[in-house]
Amino acid sequence: GEKPYQCTNCGRAFPVHGSLINHMKTHTGEKPYTCNQCDKTFSGIKNLKCHLRTHTGEKPYHCTQCEKSFSQKSQLINHFRTHTGEKPYQCSHCDNFFSNYSGLISHERTHTGEKPYKCHHCEKSFAQTSSLKSHIRTHTGEKPYLCTQCGMSFSRVNHLKNHLRTHTGEKPYQCSHCGMNFSQNGALKRHLITHTGEKPYLCSLCGKAFYRKSHLEHHQRIHTRKTTNQCKQLDSDQSANGDDLFHLNAHQGENILRQPLI
Repeated sequence: GEKPYQCTNCGRAFPVHGSLINHMKTHTGEKPYTCNQCDKTFSGIKNLKCHLRTHTGEKPYHCTQCEKSFSQKSQLINHFRTHTGEKPYQCSHCDNFFSNYSGLISHERTHTGEKPYKCHHCEKSFAQTSSLKSHIRTHTGEKPYLCTQCGMSFSRVNHLKNHLRTHTGEKPYQCSHCGMNFSQNGALKRHLITHTGEKPYLCSLCGKAFYRKSHLEHHQRIHTRKTTNQCKQLDSDQSANGDDLFHLNAHQGENILRQPLI
């Protein structure tokens, strides 16, 4: 259908003016609707109603293909496409297709570089609301994701998922070269480098490459120690015989500069 009302911030279009007004609040940060159960605030009345179901547990939208139920109609629609394989949203910059509109919008920002969601604690901006929410917790210290096994809490849901595998022993990430299994995707990526020989971490001072970031950091400390020792030696030489003044700045990758004394 026709969507004549377009957001000037992100380009999203709406069929009615009221929907645009509610959407604009996601950019301004205005949240006039408050939950009477937990004091959380929302930009639109529909968002509040959906949130209230997290307290009541109500999931009125049922999938006809499986037994899953959802608290929001949009969640059901997106889920149903996992059965049909439908991906109706195409990226205007490349050939990627997406099953939901929000996935398309998030992807397109990888092309445009747009970061419309701004942190009100600092100057950082983000392409997705989920990234902004996770970042804000670095300011507030909030850790809402609780492990039911040991009581540890986490600021991000993926951190909780990774932690839970220490209890279950689950290792879902398998190496295609040797069949080894890992509990975290990052561990698999580090392991794969032992097969490919890739060394993505490059020293900016000497060009030496490493396959682990920790190895690069250890190597760079050697440069720091050498620079400190050279500076001490130069100071000693200067006081002894008044030679030319040298300036070392290995931290910034500069060459040794020869500066004659005047």
